[in-house]
Amino acid sequence: MTGEGSGPAAEVGDWLEQRLFAKRVVQLSGPLDDQAATDVVARLMTLDAVGDEAVELRIDSATGTSAAALAVVDVIDLLGVPVRAFVSGRVHGPALAVLAVCDHRTVALHASLRLAEPAVGFRGSARELGALAAAHRDEWTALCGCVARAAGRTVEEVAADAAAGRFLTPDEAVEYGIADEVARRDAEIRPLPVRRIGFRPGGLP
Repeated sequence: MTGEGSGPAAEVGDWLEQRLFAKRVVQLSGPLDDQAATDVVARLMTLDAVGDEAVELRIDSATGTSAAALAVVDVIDLLGVPVRAFVSGRVHGPALAVLAVCDHRTVALHASLRLAEPAVGFRGSARELGALAAAHRDEWTALCGCVARAAGRTVEEVAADAAAGRFLTPDEAVEYGIADEVARRDAEIRPLPVRRIGFRPGGLP
């Protein structure tokens, strides 16, 4: 995603994003907020519309919101092309759900993964605070459900691990069910199964 700003650094960033996009690579880096989710979703949907090959999603995100993560998760579930995730840095909190639902998930040898509920802050009247807190709980429960289904675990187990702020090594992430392989020099690359092209009519099965 291209950040704000101008000058040589911004121009280099734009150029790099364009080169990666041409190679069907999308980057999710930095906080996973509403703007980041909008950018990632737009790129994924565009690549789905213009080609049949798999998309690589590179994830390095240590903070974010449940709502933003759910927006990306929903689109990944609807895409007609496979999404291959690659983690080279940190994936903590909500971004972990994005990783979990991808078709193939590769984690770098020294990547950092953490199950953690995002910190939130609300302002408003007592009634507004209650509604906001309830909405947050619903979003967080839904996100834990996404991770649980992808990992073959229960929502309660995922929520408990997140409440404890559990860190996972790359090998532990594979064992947990949210990654498929750790990137090593001797790693075996397997082809992804073919999926139907285009959006699924009527949403998820």
